[in-house]
Amino acid sequence: MDTRLKRAARAGNVSDLYSIIERDGNVLKNLDEVEFVNTPLHIAAENGCTEFAMEILSLKPSFARKLHRGLSPIHLAVQAGHKEMVLRFIEIDKDLVRIRGKNGETPLHYISRVGNYDGLLDKFLEACPDCIRDVTTINSTALHIATENNRLDVLQVLIRTLKKKDYCREVVNRKDKDGNTALHIAARNNQPEMLKLLLNCKADKYDTNQHGLTALEVAQEHNSRESITILRGCFFPVFSNFNHKMEKQIMASATKASSLIFHDMDNISDQDRNALLVILGLLLTTTYQASLSPPGGVWQGDSPSEPFHHIPIEERDSPGSIGTSVLGESYFLIFYILAYVVFIVTFFLTLALLKPFPNGFRTALEVLLAFLAMCFDQSLSSIAPTFSIAVTLRIFSTIIFILMVFVCIAYHQVSKLSVSIVGCWIFPSYSLSLFAGEKVVAVIQVFLLFLVLYDEFWKGTILVVGYSLFLWMGIPCCIRRMLVIL
Repeated sequence: MDTRLKRAARAGNVSDLYSIIERDGNVLKNLDEVEFVNTPLHIAAENGCTEFAMEILSLKPSFARKLHRGLSPIHLAVQAGHKEMVLRFIEIDKDLVRIRGKNGETPLHYISRVGNYDGLLDKFLEACPDCIRDVTTINSTALHIATENNRLDVLQVLIRTLKKKDYCREVVNRKDKDGNTALHIAARNNQPEMLKLLLNCKADKYDTNQHGLTALEVAQEHNSRESITILRGCFFPVFSNFNHKMEKQIMASATKASSLIFHDMDNISDQDRNALLVILGLLLTTTYQASLSPPGGVWQGDSPSEPFHHIPIEERDSPGSIGTSVLGESYFLIFYILAYVVFIVTFFLTLALLKPFPNGFRTALEVLLAFLAMCFDQSLSSIAPTFSIAVTLRIFSTIIFILMVFVCIAYHQVSKLSVSIVGCWIFPSYSLSLFAGEKVVAVIQVFLLFLVLYDEFWKGTILVVGYSLFLWMGIPCCIRRMLVIL
């Protein structure tokens, strides 16, 4: 590199830069033609000359990806602690966070090792969340590095980001060259707080390393009592092992089915995704309309002046109740079982296609779709000719719903929030109400919600509290009274 250019880069003198370019118009081009080279951008990044660096970056954007001694300009800026320059880099190109330098380390890996300097880790993950999936040449993730270097603050930020991602389980259970997950490392180093964080982020405590050891066995080797206590977790080892085997079997079966439906769904173009959402929206609308206007209509009262009395579902012993479908029992089941299949499958596919949407907007849509599914289910129950038909339809809908949940398990494409709302509405209400009162059913449903959403604190808390108030405190009765008063 030209000596004058080096001096200008160290001093951050933009005027000298253009004087040099005026004398030799190819001075930057010559550097660009070399694959691995020390560029003026590297020098400016190391010395904190932000304005000069931005000027060079505007002239030669490719310099940002050049490596010199295994480091790119953003690596140097991060190591030197020049926060403003780093932020300007990722503002111009967020993918600079994923540049792999020496040993395959990215700037995120460096931050994970030295600590969350000036909140840069948060900025990296905000700009490019997928950088958390990057690994080094020894297959270590940022989680491995943070755990190895006892960076609890870093791990907390990483876990917080991972929990929002569908690939959470994949990243947290990634193995390094020795087959160790981050959980193994935390167990070896006796880091109880890190163990709790990782376990709450779907870390598999049954995973083994190259020596065939689980995290618990690693902790036992090092006599790490706190870690042993946390990793044992369950007071009934037999039940815990059975649960693990059952989960693995479900995952294996679900993966086969999921691959048929969700394969390459992430690679769908925006145009195709929008077209599919329109088609799915039409299917949802059509099947929902069938629950509002059943074929042939519904039974009417004998006299228009006669007040309408809706007969509760459990009291419908024979067809002909006012407001129920005029279809025969067998025809009703055939028609609405098929309609239910279409609705539920469409519901899940729609949830899966919402994945690229912004998190807050997507959550709102997921909740609204869940409420729509609940209304559809309730509408079918309302028009069922007899109680036995309603129960049959409910059993079938529960089976279909559970099967679809299993199908969606493998690729984590579907919102847990939506599934839990619909599942807790569909699954226990009728079957349990046959043997217990409404309040008992409500308690069981709330408990199921807690089990499903225990690792999503705010969403789970809001949903459980709201659901409890709705079913336990008698809000529907209050609403009815208000309507009567009005």
